[in-house]
Amino acid sequence: MSESLLEIIGVSRHFGGVHALSEVTLSVVSGEVHALIGPNGAGKTTLIHQISGAQRPDAGRILFAGEDVTALPMHTRVQRGMARSWQITNVFNRLSLLDNVVLAVKGRQRDWGSGFRFWRPVDAEQALVDEARSWLAEVGLAGREHTLAGSLAHGEQRQLEVVLALATKPQLLLLDEPMAGMGPEESERMVALIGKLARQHTILLVEHDMDAVFRLADRISVLVGGRLICTGLPEEVRAHPEVRRAYLGDPGTLEKADA
Repeated sequence: MSESLLEIIGVSRHFGGVHALSEVTLSVVSGEVHALIGPNGAGKTTLIHQISGAQRPDAGRILFAGEDVTALPMHTRVQRGMARSWQITNVFNRLSLLDNVVLAVKGRQRDWGSGFRFWRPVDAEQALVDEARSWLAEVGLAGREHTLAGSLAHGEQRQLEVVLALATKPQLLLLDEPMAGMGPEESERMVALIGKLARQHTILLVEHDMDAVFRLADRISVLVGGRLICTGLPEEVRAHPEVRRAYLGDPGTLEKADA
């Protein structure tokens, strides 16, 4: 790992008098799982919003694959090869799993004048359907194609949301708390899925589950109060005194995550 796929340079974001992000600078290297951690309100999701294009920074720049994307809207960043999951599940509950993924596959294509038509049966678009089926199989949802998304268990909805991001064929996958609200078994399945995806994708992972973070991450960055206080290898972050004080509180938390 040597080449930066994503560079965040001096990014700041204010909401009135609140400094959500203050001159944050970090890079995500091609091929790595880079975890972003910090306490509630640290600015993690705000930073993901800046990267994905959901919000604009007040200052600073965002470079993706060498291109300045700071002013580009979210859909253009998706076309460039950037995709994200959301902290709150964001799927079309009244559509089937297959229809959800077909729409995501079509969404990555620029020419909406050809191919998929909303007034034609989805099955008529065989190439789209075949690709959508393959993505569902990739995350263990094969055979569930005609299940309504709204009927899935919470963990399965999170899996589907990852599929929707993968279907855009991203270079960079932004995962915003993919294990939020999951029980131990669901979390373990998601850890296994992210580990599998990491063999083919660069991932920026926002997560509160320290066990998952230390199992998955190649490098970790820590945000506190909108400031980046540390970036390093897991063992370096584990030993960092300011990280222990500001985020983890009890020094034993990190040791438990490594057990």
